[in-house]
Amino acid sequence: MSHLTYPEAGVVGLIQGITELFPISSLGHNVLIPQIVGGSWAQDLNVSAPESPYLAYVVGLHVATAAAMIIYFWRDWLRIIGGFFSSIRHMAVRNTDEKMAWMIIFATIPVGIAGLALEHLFRVAFSKPVPTALFLTANGIILFVGDQLRKLRTESGQARGRAVAPAMAGNQGATRSMQAVSAETPPGGFPGVQGSMRGDAPGPGGPGMPGAYPAAAPDAAHEQRLSHRDEREQEIAEAKQADQRLSAMGYVQATIIGSMQIVALLPGISRDGIVMVGGMFRGLTREDAARFSFLLSAPVILAAGFLKIPDLFGPLGKGIHGQMVVGSILSFVGAYLALRFFMRYIKNSERTLAPFAIYCVVAGIGSLIYLTIR
Repeated sequence: MSHLTYPEAGVVGLIQGITELFPISSLGHNVLIPQIVGGSWAQDLNVSAPESPYLAYVVGLHVATAAAMIIYFWRDWLRIIGGFFSSIRHMAVRNTDEKMAWMIIFATIPVGIAGLALEHLFRVAFSKPVPTALFLTANGIILFVGDQLRKLRTESGQARGRAVAPAMAGNQGATRSMQAVSAETPPGGFPGVQGSMRGDAPGPGGPGMPGAYPAAAPDAAHEQRLSHRDEREQEIAEAKQADQRLSAMGYVQATIIGSMQIVALLPGISRDGIVMVGGMFRGLTREDAARFSFLLSAPVILAAGFLKIPDLFGPLGKGIHGQMVVGSILSFVGAYLALRFFMRYIKNSERTLAPFAIYCVVAGIGSLIYLTIR
């Protein structure tokens, strides 16, 4: 492992951060890219090697990736962790935050057990270039099929909405009539009072009268601060509403969705991607499914990273502590930016997972062809 260079460490760290938060499998990329580059990369960066120091390095980078996820969702984690301790204190689950805490715990237990029991078997048996390329291709197909099912479900809901629209026509007509009557009454009830009610500064005609001076324009910096504050408050409100919807699905559903992370032990299958698709299949919206997948991923990734950190301070980590620092920094930055981009990306209902699905299929098939014919 002393042959791990700074360029290798930096590239692997950045790839780990970005691909972990996009639904395109970080482990799949960390297996395939060294083999495609070849040379010393293929020799130094071999996940399937016995007591692989490279695997210890990659999994150790998960601490930085998980830290980025926790910082991005820090307000949510404060609420959820607080809910966990309050539920312990009162020996009861009384609100959304407390229920979310226990849902996350139950949903991560299956993958935690499977990871401890099957990690070595999965790595030795499947963490090879050709199987990884096949799994990456399968990951793309899973993303595409899941997104199409979501689209069909959305279109079906819209069709049902159009079917009941005629029944609402009478109510809408009555509403328009009331609006018309209301429009005939000037704001404030009497002419000339509008300006006073708006609080305009007194002008030549007196307060609230024609000719009143307009209020001074707000400072641009002040407007920007208000805009940022409003945006943060809206994000907080949306997060709480999302958790209310997620908590409604219950512990069994959460555990079923969380158990799908076991499939992500296969290199090439994305943890976040498979949980998102599983969540959408169980009826979650795409945004809620993505949120739940990231909340589930953080403790699993963090635990996996901490389990490998002792190895990095033993013989396996000899001579690479500097490379580890560089890789961790790049992994953190890549993960935070990728998560920020992805969460904003899926807020737009017109956007799909198709670009990520196409990338996985093209990268998987392309890697398979290259590795076969070279």
